[in-house]
Amino acid sequence: MARMVIVGGGIGGLAAALAVARRGHRAVVLERAGAFAEIGAGIQLAPNGLHALDRLGLGDAVRARAVHIDELRFMDGVSGEHVASLPLTGVYRRRFGNPYVVVHRGELHGLLVDACRRSPAIELRAGSRATGYRQHGGTATVLLDGGGRVTGDAVIGADGIHSAIRRQLVGDGAPRVSGITVYRTVIPMERVPEELRWNAVTWWAGPGRHFVHYAIAGGRYLNLAPSVETGVTEPFAAVPVERERVRDAFACLDGTARRLLALGEEWKSWVLVDRDPVDRWTDGRVALLGDAAHPMLHYAAQGACQALEDAVVLGDLLDDDADAIPERFEKYHAERHDRTARITHAARASTRLWHPAGAEAKARNQMLSELSGTDLHDHVAWMHGARAFGAAGAGR
Repeated sequence: MARMVIVGGGIGGLAAALAVARRGHRAVVLERAGAFAEIGAGIQLAPNGLHALDRLGLGDAVRARAVHIDELRFMDGVSGEHVASLPLTGVYRRRFGNPYVVVHRGELHGLLVDACRRSPAIELRAGSRATGYRQHGGTATVLLDGGGRVTGDAVIGADGIHSAIRRQLVGDGAPRVSGITVYRTVIPMERVPEELRWNAVTWWAGPGRHFVHYAIAGGRYLNLAPSVETGVTEPFAAVPVERERVRDAFACLDGTARRLLALGEEWKSWVLVDRDPVDRWTDGRVALLGDAAHPMLHYAAQGACQALEDAVVLGDLLDDDADAIPERFEKYHAERHDRTARITHAARASTRLWHPAGAEAKARNQMLSELSGTDLHDHVAWMHGARAFGAAGAGR
């Protein structure tokens, strides 16, 4: 039985704790904040994410709380034309073995926290900010702000895009600023006109911008998330913004899209950031996971899913031999690197589909409208259909 020190009490870190505990190991999770809590709005979970949650024993609980989406709907944001839909019921669920759902981030995080607290093998420590790590012999130690230390057989850095563990392990500087600003708010569903309460994740595509919305929290709220290419070069997060500014930024969109945006209040803004894939996530008895390893733009709706996949693969690889941890960590990186890098690049490339104008937008609409439901399912199968999550695919 090994003792795993996990840095970061978000979705990835808690999932990792559950995964290693299910393999008979002990875990201590270090969270920099004063409590294990999660902010944010909606998370989309494709079948691959739910398969990972099934492996962690939480699939049924998440499906019970989530909104089960009927389709991914693509709209021309300027003309209001319904261009195409990727159906998510029937054939999709049979093919991929799970529904496509959305859940409030806080609900998913709460389920993970509760599961960790029920496990006698997991210790949760809030108010523990990591600054780096040290290794000596067969141990790895997390260094804490203020001089504290937590030692175990291994360290898993799941401390997000600004990871202190990654800073020491990879040393690749600040995240890449995309130049895209996203605005977010959540509104009660009763404020949404009934004819616009679609059970869909809907994209309104416009020139240099797009607008996504979907129901969360069991359908009680509508999550609004418009994005626009602003060219900003400095990172910022959760900055309040006046509703008029949001409406002005999307004034070129169709009237229906503008009606929904006009319902938004208490908007906040973020500049989107990610990192280039790197060839090393491990250093002896230290490994990275989730956004600390492979932060990606949210446009592929796979960030949480990939962190969950990481946790399951890592848990599967850790056997009873503590001496083999460095080798197992290298295997984990080998199994996960190519898949996560491909999704990172796919998320970046998606704006080429959503943000064209004029003739390019018309050509895109024509191309998408000619695709059948099966064609669209085939297009996402490599991402949504994964169940083994490693490089060997179904062979694992």
